[in-house]
Amino acid sequence: MSSPARPVFEAIRDKLTSALSPSTLEIIDNSHLHASHAAMRGSTDKETHFEVKIVSNAFQGKPLVQRHQMIYKLLDVELKEKGLHALQIQAKTDAEANKS
Repeated sequence: MSSPARPVFEAIRDKLTSALSPSTLEIIDNSHLHASHAAMRGSTDKETHFEVKIVSNAFQGKPLVQRHQMIYKLLDVELKEKGLHALQIQAKTDAEANKS
């Protein structure tokens, strides 16, 4: 049995993995929690809200805002054209993740 196509999820995974070489990447699709919200009414997009937890040394020396900007830039097409509406991000370096 094949799983349903998940183009936005797969794009997030592939783009972040390719560009940032994360040691840890967790992507959580929270779209179902927001399907009835006013902003989503009438939308046919099924993959709209994600949470990304990423650990990568590509973030070394960069403040949180720049880390988020890096991710938004990588996912620009998904945000502008593919229905991605909201992205919750936790972005850490390996050293930061090991402290927690």
